[in-house]
Amino acid sequence: MYDIIILGGGPGGYVAAERAGQKGKKVLLIEKETLGGVCLNHGCVPTKSLLHSAKLFKNAQFSGQYGVEADNVSFNFQQAMHWKNTVVSTMVHGVDFLMKEHNVDVLYEEGTLLPDNSVQAGEKIYKAGSIIIATGSSPSVPPIPGIDSSSVITSRELLQIQKLPSSLTIIGGGVIGMEFASLFSTVGVKVSVIEMLPEVLPMMEDRMARIVRTEMKDVDFYLNAKVDRIENNTVFYSREESEASVASDLILIAAGRKANTGSLQKLNLAYRKGFLSVNEKMETNIPGIYAIGDVTGKSMLAHSASRMGEVAVNTICDKRDRMRYNAIPWAVYTIPEAAGCGFTEKEAHESGLNVHSGMFQMKNNSRYFAEHGKGRGMCKIVTDAETGIIVGIHLVGGVSSELIAGAAGIIEAELRIEEVKQIVYPHPSLSEVIRDAVWSLT
Repeated sequence: MYDIIILGGGPGGYVAAERAGQKGKKVLLIEKETLGGVCLNHGCVPTKSLLHSAKLFKNAQFSGQYGVEADNVSFNFQQAMHWKNTVVSTMVHGVDFLMKEHNVDVLYEEGTLLPDNSVQAGEKIYKAGSIIIATGSSPSVPPIPGIDSSSVITSRELLQIQKLPSSLTIIGGGVIGMEFASLFSTVGVKVSVIEMLPEVLPMMEDRMARIVRTEMKDVDFYLNAKVDRIENNTVFYSREESEASVASDLILIAAGRKANTGSLQKLNLAYRKGFLSVNEKMETNIPGIYAIGDVTGKSMLAHSASRMGEVAVNTICDKRDRMRYNAIPWAVYTIPEAAGCGFTEKEAHESGLNVHSGMFQMKNNSRYFAEHGKGRGMCKIVTDAETGIIVGIHLVGGVSSELIAGAAGIIEAELRIEEVKQIVYPHPSLSEVIRDAVWSLT
């Protein structure tokens, strides 16, 4: 008998297991594949490893203006993939160590929830006082005629290819599609992106999404385009009432994700739009059963899953806690990077706020100019004009993915304009763009 059984060893499941172990709970973590889940093995971590290699390659190519001359620079895809595999393997071993350190039992099987709230894994049945569902998500494959073509792959298969294709068509201009577009175009692959919306990265400020897209000068973008069918290695799409096509070696489907709920069908769990319904304490409609991460559809980010896991464990341990979604940062690791936290200006208006916003160009920051010249980038601050509270911070350019943590702290603490003005930022540092954007509001 366990205190807690966790289904799924991704960033939600293994963090929940670690936190429960720290509290002295007897924990069983059931994972059907590898610890770390999709993020560590087939998503976030391997893509960022490869993107780092691509950024180094690009920097070497254009380092002359900084006084560094590199001749005959080439990109060794096999070595980049080897480094990616090394990073993943090392991190997986790190998660395994954490489980052992906190006395978490790990079982490599597919677990199935039974009607009496027990879990079957292999030939055995396990029981616990509480169960946390952290089964994650999988690529969503839209019903496009011809999508079963041998040229069509998902992000998981793309991260396992042995050699670079000469061309790649990406269906979907969201985070996954744009990161792969940035990666492969940077290392010489001809990339096309087909997106049905008017702009890529729909969760971003429109102006910033446009910067990310237009900075990918080697990528062909087809916006407002609906994919009609796939024939062998050719994608046919409609735009402005006319049909066109693009052919490539590989076709990546990057059109969203769906919840992994196959092992949950024997229970009368409540769903919303195909995802498990939970409250702010991560409780499902069945007492003693919790759900966290992508399977809830609430915030499909690895760090969101980890925080959900902490909330679930605290709830189980009778510690007051709740999940808040207003200050969850996100980042897009394209070239250039982009990141944000809180409301966009449009979202703030839609929520009924009297909005006051300000912007600061990255090129006016001394650290940014020293490292990027006149490269495009900006920071945008969104505030509630009535209270002065900062409700959104958005960045594009530089190491936006690192800066956004500070922005999340500002929004979580509900700091006002005048309070942020009093914070001292190091100079010269890129972080000063946040303070300068705040000062632009006056």
